[in-house]
Amino acid sequence: MSPDHPPGLDLDRLHGLLDAERPGLVTGPLTGRLIEGGRSNLTYAVSDGTARWVVRRPPLGHVLATAHDMRREHRVISALHPTAVPVPRPILLCEDESVLGAPFYVMDFVEGTPYRTAEQLAALGPGRTREAVLALVDTLVELHAADPAGLGLAGFGRPEGFLDRQLRRWGKQLDASRSRELPGVDELHAALGRMLPASPQPTVVHGDYRLDNVLLGDDDRINAVLDWEMSTLGDPLTDVGLLAMYSVPLALPDSPVSTTASAPGHPDVTELLERYAARSGRDLSAVSWYTAFAWFKLAVILEGIHYRYTLGRTVGAGFDRIGDLVPVFIEHGLTTLEEG
Repeated sequence: MSPDHPPGLDLDRLHGLLDAERPGLVTGPLTGRLIEGGRSNLTYAVSDGTARWVVRRPPLGHVLATAHDMRREHRVISALHPTAVPVPRPILLCEDESVLGAPFYVMDFVEGTPYRTAEQLAALGPGRTREAVLALVDTLVELHAADPAGLGLAGFGRPEGFLDRQLRRWGKQLDASRSRELPGVDELHAALGRMLPASPQPTVVHGDYRLDNVLLGDDDRINAVLDWEMSTLGDPLTDVGLLAMYSVPLALPDSPVSTTASAPGHPDVTELLERYAARSGRDLSAVSWYTAFAWFKLAVILEGIHYRYTLGRTVGAGFDRIGDLVPVFIEHGLTTLEEG
């Protein structure tokens, strides 16, 4: 396919659907391109020459059950759009797989930059980097302060037993992608189960909250929080643990998955946790468990991507080195639990 017709995106069928469901929205022929950087769902920028939109769909080929839920992502951004949490305006959800071969949804294109590496973030300078990362914390506080019932999300998840279900779910995700030995992964999973903390009051959780999944504007404000497919009602400290995990410098040169934590000016984990605790009023005494769980969860996600790569079912560059990262994440998880 040409660059304007990337795999997984049938522009003629998409155009027909938009004309039928949102008459007048599209005013010319559509072009599309894959937005690089994602390692899970596929994201495309689509334009009619005047306006731009974004299309989100699951990856081609192997799909783990519940890991690529378009309905869930569309529902939560629709609920959050009127609130202080910045999200793109949703356009439509399509669950008819005859259009693109999988469920997908369309939303407005939002201007902004996702900072995926320390090198990219360093270009802002220490002061702007610090403010951007602190804004990430403050936006998470806003999300966790949102009233699920008031947003029509009272039935969005089952908070009771949330952490136990999460552990079992990610254990099953791991089993679905097992194709090699991974020393320590079962030990980490079992230890997390033995040390399960009591959850605070449930909130809307993002499920994959990090700088990589927000768009920063030229003023360093967060223009949009993206990638909501793992969102639900549950324990807000799972988001906090993930943010803490991504704030640990990995020191892995040439890694296809990296954090921005080594950028000059990036606040350290302690400062980020203290800011969240002060602004949210939540007790973070068990945060090491949540951080270790984040290491485990990311190890499972990366192993799933590695499995798809071995089957030749990935789109984009960098997948050949994903598998090497999984043992690193497992080791970090074990160490975090031991030190906590």
